[in-house]
Amino acid sequence: MRASNSLLFLLPVLSGALLLTPLIATGGDATFPVARTDLNPKDQRRVEAVARPTTDFSRPEQFELMSGGAATTKAIVNGDAFSHFSPNITFEEEQTFKLGNALFTKLWVSAPSSTQASDGLGPLFNARACQSCHLKDGRGHPPEGAADATSMFLRLARPARTDNEREAVSDYRKLNFPDAVYGEQLQDLAVPGLKSEGRMQISYEEIPETLAGGEVVRLRKPSYSIGDLGYGPLEGDVTLSPRIAPPMIGMGLIQAIHEADILAKADPDDKDGDGISGKPALVRDHRSGELKLGRFGFKAQNASIRDQSSSAFAGDLGISTPDNPFDHGDCTKAEAECLTMPTGVQERLGPVEAPDPVLPLVTFYSENLAVPARRDMGDKTVLKGKEVFYEAGCVACHTPKFVTSRNAGNKAHAFQLIWPYSDFLLHDMGEGLADGQQVGVADGREWRTQPLWGIGLTQTVNAHTFFLHDGRARNLTEAILWHGGEAQKARDAFAALNRQDREALIKFLESL
Repeated sequence: MRASNSLLFLLPVLSGALLLTPLIATGGDATFPVARTDLNPKDQRRVEAVARPTTDFSRPEQFELMSGGAATTKAIVNGDAFSHFSPNITFEEEQTFKLGNALFTKLWVSAPSSTQASDGLGPLFNARACQSCHLKDGRGHPPEGAADATSMFLRLARPARTDNEREAVSDYRKLNFPDAVYGEQLQDLAVPGLKSEGRMQISYEEIPETLAGGEVVRLRKPSYSIGDLGYGPLEGDVTLSPRIAPPMIGMGLIQAIHEADILAKADPDDKDGDGISGKPALVRDHRSGELKLGRFGFKAQNASIRDQSSSAFAGDLGISTPDNPFDHGDCTKAEAECLTMPTGVQERLGPVEAPDPVLPLVTFYSENLAVPARRDMGDKTVLKGKEVFYEAGCVACHTPKFVTSRNAGNKAHAFQLIWPYSDFLLHDMGEGLADGQQVGVADGREWRTQPLWGIGLTQTVNAHTFFLHDGRARNLTEAILWHGGEAQKARDAFAALNRQDREALIKFLESL
């Protein structure tokens, strides 16, 4: 386990970067543990042993079938493979999950409406339901051959311009700064009587890549712009960062990984010289303001599933919650007409459009979507592909397994051996994938390592194989070939493989 025995801590500097210093783990006004606080010495040794990367590729590892530990679903694999509840939650929690599912799939409507518990949409928005973006709880896609961009949108942000703004970023109070007119996100939909903000435009340039043996793969390099801007031009230094909706499975298990196990893999200054310099994302909890370890989002900008959910309610749906009580969503002062539109606040229900228990129920649902069991893991080609995956260096960032904390918020997530294939750190992925947009401590080239569990079921669940943060990759081979920066060495190792070994590696990924 890289850097696991070095006692490292994180200190903020005015640029928002991170420095390494020994002895204790701290960041700003928070202290993070350098070792697990939930284990006795005997259990610590057991966890270290079971989480150690394998060197035996002749057969599957013990418990490898159960990608999410006891929270793994063995249901028949079909289009609903990502929509099952974790089988180890209680009977009472199943009811809570089903209520959360109903709210996750609920279609919100504009105000005023006769369905008063469902109005308040927008006024500017990207989708009418959570499920509209997270299709079948799975992966979104770029618009392909149609105008449908519901499961993909553009984040808008500019860098800090003043000393006060730079201080706000370095103190983790701000991730970045919105466009003065269009806010944090381009909303391509609007309630009746209001103009939308514009529409995302994508053009692709094909780039040929020649692999060992002469096979040529054509990569799609996207360019983004906005058409039909409804309220004037963007500010000159605003960047456009595309996002497809990520899969929802296993999020509660990710939340249950002990901070020390993630921080142990951080090596921002590449002290060990292996070319991998992952760094943790430090962010503020939306309610308490406490400094936390970011885990969710393409740039790890949210520390909890509740924060991720409340941000989606506000930005994607324009629905206010107790955590984000602004009833006009992402409308700005420059969009005066938007601010005059009616809201869905009902005095008898509470001061926001989605009062409790809406957000807690959706959060619980999101925390307990089960990870599907592995498939074909004993297949000889899959085992060979796993070996190639390790040898190419992919596991330097795609950490195969963790044992979750004994002190997880839900017993269903506690002390589980899980196989997410991610270190949940930020890595420089090279200029090819750069969006130029800073998000907290993540700069314009850095992205959180994405979990790989369930990736082989994307076609089954979502009827496509578009990957990466913007769906540019049309298959797993293309996704690997887009890796650069810290992943360049592993990417080049893949490109240099013979065709048989490349296909084996892909088959391994398809088994996850």
